Amino acid sequence: MTTAAPPSEIADEALAILRELTGRPDAVFREGQDAAVSALVERSQRALVVQRTGWGKSAVYFVSTALLRRRGKGPTLLVSPLLALMRDQVTAAARAGIRAVEISSANMTEWDDIAARLAADDVDVLLVSPERLTNPRFREEQLPGLVARCGLVVVDEAHCVSDWGHDFRPDYRRIRDLLGTLPAGTPVLATTATANERVVADVAEQLGSGGVEVTTVRGPLSRDSLRLGVLRLPSDRARLAWLSAHLGDLPGSGIVYTLTVAAAEETAALLRGAGHEVRAYTGRLDDADRKDAEEALRNNEVKALVATSALGMGFDKPDLGFVVHLGAPSSPVSYYQQVGRAGRAVEHADVLLLPGPEDLAIWQWFATSSMPREDHAAAVLTAMADGKAWSVARLETVADVRRSRLELLLKVLAVDGAVERVQGGWRSTGQPWVYDADRYARVTRTREAEQRSMIAYARPVDEAMCRMAFLQEALDDPTAAPCGRCDVCAGPWYSADVPEAAAEAASAALDRPGWSWRPGRSGPPAPTGWVSTSRARSRPLTRSRRAGRSPG
Repeated sequence: MTTAAPPSEIADEALAILRELTGRPDAVFREGQDAAVSALVERSQRALVVQRTGWGKSAVYFVSTALLRRRGKGPTLLVSPLLALMRDQVTAAARAGIRAVEISSANMTEWDDIAARLAADDVDVLLVSPERLTNPRFREEQLPGLVARCGLVVVDEAHCVSDWGHDFRPDYRRIRDLLGTLPAGTPVLATTATANERVVADVAEQLGSGGVEVTTVRGPLSRDSLRLGVLRLPSDRARLAWLSAHLGDLPGSGIVYTLTVAAAEETAALLRGAGHEVRAYTGRLDDADRKDAEEALRNNEVKALVATSALGMGFDKPDLGFVVHLGAPSSPVSYYQQVGRAGRAVEHADVLLLPGPEDLAIWQWFATSSMPREDHAAAVLTAMADGKAWSVARLETVADVRRSRLELLLKVLAVDGAVERVQGGWRSTGQPWVYDADRYARVTRTREAEQRSMIAYARPVDEAMCRMAFLQEALDDPTAAPCGRCDVCAGPWYSADVPEAAAEAASAALDRPGWSWRPGRSGPPAPTGWVSTSRARSRPLTRSRRAGRSPG
């Protein structure tokens, strides 16, 4: 790991840009930020920055962009995973006079204007999603020129590049090909807060393909502002009732995460019925509604957003006071990423996990849904053998593959070169494709190990280790040590009391026709080896006599 500061001839200039970016005349570089800037600007290297949420990874690429642009370099191409992240970064860049724009499905009417600005060299940073790299129009009209003249390439949330990353996205695999087309000496920055040693090694290898040197800047991942806890309650009824009764006790405004869209929507409805100002935030919202919900939370107009992982990476509210999970994410790494939204600019923030008996079923459902099936791939490729463009809707009718699984499969096939996205849909390239069973089996084993680790994290206080140290160890942080703040180190700070009135309201909601909060009726099936009781809407799943041990 390199720790040297930028050479003296740019140090003052870099510091001045940082202060413009942050709006603070006393701002200084955190340890490692200057090393990354130096690697990119002075040595034109490729750098991988692995630092905790709130450390200031965006400052590295905005300062580097400003320095490179002043030296006549082309615009920065920033590959970023979420629109929420793009919006925040465009706003942050403007503070330092950096002209940042995005190309996304949310601003299609602006694409021609953005293209004209790029041609006139009137853009400093262009933000795109990894999916945009597969868009035929962008790939043909914009990408070649950008690759030829960009001054810096940034890959944000770089753990998505790796099969082993907790939020792997097939389109991120195209980035390795993109890097291979860059002119020699083009600096590249990859950033993430959630990468263990396996992921770091994998991402560094992809960044350094062709023998290019990669500078890795990695720091401690402990978050001193976070107070972590786990509250284990016996049923859905109790968890929803507890949240309804105690949401107002949590500091400031925050996020309540759920594992499914239905859970987010219906939990938000229950909380509003109890008098709380909350909104649901899921992938079902259109872009305008997402932006409106984000601003409502950012401006403290709501107590909380009840959200799925659609509000995971990228949302920036430095004074977020709490994060509560109704149901556990499937890995400690994913959990660390989500709770990292809180406590970035406040001394104390509360983080509480309320695990549920249905969590394992939901993990398994999403895991199997995210893996391409060999029979589905064969059906799709057979249908597309005519060489014509096929729409997703048409493929659904001949391949008998559900839309979400089909779209993922097409992305995988595209990255592997078997199909390509064209005007009007998807078309076979004619290249042979072989199902990589060994690779998918390795990923499956890794996911199962992560699930076991998450179950271990959620153990009761008297059986658990320090919560923060546990997460640090899951991320292979050598500085892991007891935090002194979590419920294991300092004792629970939260009440486990569930008022009867709140319990009755939760029961009424759970028993209401159409309620689909739990797996089994809508979305994931009930866990193997577990069966519902006669009142499945108000009681937890109970273990059948044939089942093995409880998953935690």
